[in-house]
Amino acid sequence: MSDPVGAIGIQADLLTFSAFGCHGLSVTTGLLISDTARVEDMQAVDPDWVSDQARVLLEDMAVSAIKIGALGSVENVTAIAEIVSDYPNVPLILDPFISALPEQGMDDEDILTAVRQLLIPQTTLLVLSPVELERLAETWRDADPADTLQNDVDYLVALGCEYVLVTGMPADPAKSGMGDGKLRANTLFGEDGVVRHDEWQHLPGIFNGAGSTLSAAATALLALANNEDDVPQAVVAAQEFTAGALTHARRYGMGKLVPNRLFQRAS
Repeated sequence: MSDPVGAIGIQADLLTFSAFGCHGLSVTTGLLISDTARVEDMQAVDPDWVSDQARVLLEDMAVSAIKIGALGSVENVTAIAEIVSDYPNVPLILDPFISALPEQGMDDEDILTAVRQLLIPQTTLLVLSPVELERLAETWRDADPADTLQNDVDYLVALGCEYVLVTGMPADPAKSGMGDGKLRANTLFGEDGVVRHDEWQHLPGIFNGAGSTLSAAATALLALANNEDDVPQAVVAAQEFTAGALTHARRYGMGKLVPNRLFQRAS
């Protein structure tokens, strides 16, 4: 997805890859109309174009990891799923950032269904907010059971996803406030349950692109490691990088703060 602000999507990911010394390739699935305050509209790219972009690149160059972001349409999900199925040994990081884009009515549900059926079974690391997790998991839930989060994650892992990283949860469920100084938690789940649980100080301000920074950093680190067994270590290092990018975030316009992916070069 192409974001003219450079806060999320292709432009942001390429900056993150560059920060790790990686050369990123890009396949555009859609175009956004956006500024630093909001995303106003989205136009999906024709799936044949998506497929052709990817095939031409992959037939020319070897890739060490693949990140999938916003997909734009059901047809794009199908096209991308077919392509990545030809590369089962390449780590696949899926960060669909469902909540960041304009609602598309029934198309949203169709996209979620296609992601569940076609992409999650091929995914090495799925990065989701709690809200996105609730939408993507189809588990039946009581009013507020204590094990809802684990049930949702178990559902996605059962589909074939190796790891699920749930981001931005209150470190203490009894303290759901988002005020400055609160601790936030990112929890990595695997087939056997919680792999690691990391708590971070919640920084002041509203950011656009924190999740994209995290998933892109994990992608770069897995590409450099060239080993899917390094997912937990990559997640730790990606969180540290994201914390730095958010600490040094910049306000380019009148809206949200944009993570500074190149903060290490300025220091």
